[in-house]
Amino acid sequence: MPGELNISLSAETLDSGPPEEAATFGMFAIAANDRLLTAGEDTETAALRHGPHVSGYPVAEWLTWNWWRLRWEGESPADRAAAGEWSFAHRMPAIGGGYAWPGVEIVSDGRRCFLRSEPTRDTGAVLFRYIGAAGREDVSAETFEAAIDGFLDSVKKRLDERGLRDTNLHRLLSDLGTERADPALARFRRLEAQLGLDPDEIDADEIHRRLADAKALGEEALGEVAADTASRGAGPERMMSAADFASAAARSGFDADWRDAAALGGATELPRPGEAPAWRVGKGMARCIRDRAGLANGDPVSNARLAELAGTTEDAITRNRRCADGMAFALRGRGAGGRLALRSKGAAGRRFELARLVGDRSFASSTGLSAENLFPATRADSYRQKAQRAFAAELLSPFDAVDDMLRDDDYSEDSQRRAARRFDVSEMTIRTALINHGRLARDEAPDVAVRGPAA
Repeated sequence: MPGELNISLSAETLDSGPPEEAATFGMFAIAANDRLLTAGEDTETAALRHGPHVSGYPVAEWLTWNWWRLRWEGESPADRAAAGEWSFAHRMPAIGGGYAWPGVEIVSDGRRCFLRSEPTRDTGAVLFRYIGAAGREDVSAETFEAAIDGFLDSVKKRLDERGLRDTNLHRLLSDLGTERADPALARFRRLEAQLGLDPDEIDADEIHRRLADAKALGEEALGEVAADTASRGAGPERMMSAADFASAAARSGFDADWRDAAALGGATELPRPGEAPAWRVGKGMARCIRDRAGLANGDPVSNARLAELAGTTEDAITRNRRCADGMAFALRGRGAGGRLALRSKGAAGRRFELARLVGDRSFASSTGLSAENLFPATRADSYRQKAQRAFAAELLSPFDAVDDMLRDDDYSEDSQRRAARRFDVSEMTIRTALINHGRLARDEAPDVAVRGPAA
């Protein structure tokens, strides 16, 4: 279960500067899961402190303006130009104002929020040098919201006590409160953020056109498609519409019957999504499906068996009818019928994508989303997509069997390659499982455990 997050600001005196900054001056500290992310050294006095002396006003403005993106937007997009814009909304040094802000980056996968911190790497003259080790802490989305709300309330209270009740921050907080309280406005802002956009960055009609597709695809599925669009650095005009999915399914898809597909049903032994890391949830779902399907002893899953679990035929794996529209997906049709489309060219990649679609239906059934019509397998880093990838890895290559195969702690690349051939998965899938289970260090394969195995 994700732990705690505390953002604090002590009361100190500032003799100069704008009244808003003077009223909110103090020592700024962030602690997550009992780890201090802002510890450092005052380079003028050589004193070690929990954090720098700064004004809380600019950081409160930054948190309020970027609240929707911090809460709903994930990893930096692949496109370099878009990643530059992304950093202003997610990296605290972008706050500016002449203060030495911590090297903290904040992202979300929709259900959990992650705070990554780095020590000061600048060898030149700095006012405050952050000395903590680089690391990442994660908390539940609810914990994150409560910590941000508490900090913003404390800054507003200090302004009010000084008679400063008509600041820009007051207006931003009022707008944010209205948006969060209104379901329609919240839905609008959430989709903007999932698309990697600042509030009102593009014409509202464009967002409303995308929101209209929720009726055909599903509300949560629409957010997954938006997150994938943002992860590629693409604009909202490149986001697949309901009509696009229908066309791609007809052109490149394969028939699927929901009645024949595997499902979790009433499984209650699994942790609730968000209460555990996504990969643990995905692994648990895969074990349930393997048990119910009679796939014992860690045996490889044949193409025929995998297709049966997905409610389709082996043609989906062996026929290279590639969907080039951006992602693999299953689309519900009338009754129990539907279509599914795969993106990868190779058989191993298509097997992994098909397993992800089985996992997504399992995830949907355990989270009350089974009535939605679209089940996407994207390249984004949402909780749902990470759970999918972990499900596919465990379904196709159960970790206990992989670990037994790599006996005598032989986790060499040759051994990983041999395991990948046995289970007909990519080497990335094997390496990711080894990292998630602590057999390999995360830095032996940068970002793999975060991004998930490539199909």
